[in-house]
Amino acid sequence: MSEQTGTPAQLLEQVNQAIGAVLAGGQSYTIGSRSLTRADLAMLKAMRDDLEAQLADGDSGGLLGRTYVAFFEGR
Repeated sequence: MSEQTGTPAQLLEQVNQAIGAVLAGGQSYTIGSRSLTRADLAMLKAMRDDLEAQLADGDSGGLLGRTYVAFFEGR
């Protein structure tokens, strides 16, 4: 596996392109005796979620990123 380089925004763009390649061309294919297997779609989606969270944490200060408040009124 290659080393990740770049900002989270750049990596997110690369991951989104990889997801698009898998969706458009399939997970793997063979031409003659050669075959290509792209990255696992589930792994790409997990990477995308992580990078989106990193970007959101940067916007919110990171203290309680991805934290929500719910108010429940009495019944």
